[in-house]
Amino acid sequence: MSTFFHHAFLVRDLDAARTFYSDLLGCREGRSAPTWVDFDFFGHQISLHLGEPAVSPTLGEVDGIAVPMPHFGAILEWDAFDALAARLIQAGANFVIPPSVRYQGNPAEQKTMFLFDPSGNALEFKAFKDPNAIY
Repeated sequence: MSTFFHHAFLVRDLDAARTFYSDLLGCREGRSAPTWVDFDFFGHQISLHLGEPAVSPTLGEVDGIAVPMPHFGAILEWDAFDALAARLIQAGANFVIPPSVRYQGNPAEQKTMFLFDPSGNALEFKAFKDPNAIY
C-alpha cells in the first residue's frame, strides 16, 4: 500500500462542497454520511465535515505576494494543472491568485493558483516544470 495524505476540515454546506470538489475540481466522491463526505483529492483523502470552518484572515508572503494561510492543495502534473486552470477559468472561479508562473526559467519553475472553496477554505494548486524541484 502506498502512503496517502488525509485532511479533515469543516464546511458550512455539504451540497455546495460536493458541487465544488466533485463537479468543479473533478474529485471522486467516496463514503459519506449526513454530516460528512470523503473525496479522492488527487490521490489523497479529504473528509469534509459539516460545521463552521476555522477560516483565518491570516496571510503569508511568498516572493512579495500575499497568500492565504492556512491552505492546502495538490501538486499536479504540468499539463493537468493547465487543464484544471482552464476548467476553473471557464467556470468563472474567483481566484485569490490566478494561474501564474513563478521562477520562470529557473530550476524551481512552477505554476500556482489559489482559490477558496464555498466555505472559505483556501486551496493552492501547483505544478513544477521539473518534479525534482518539488523539495
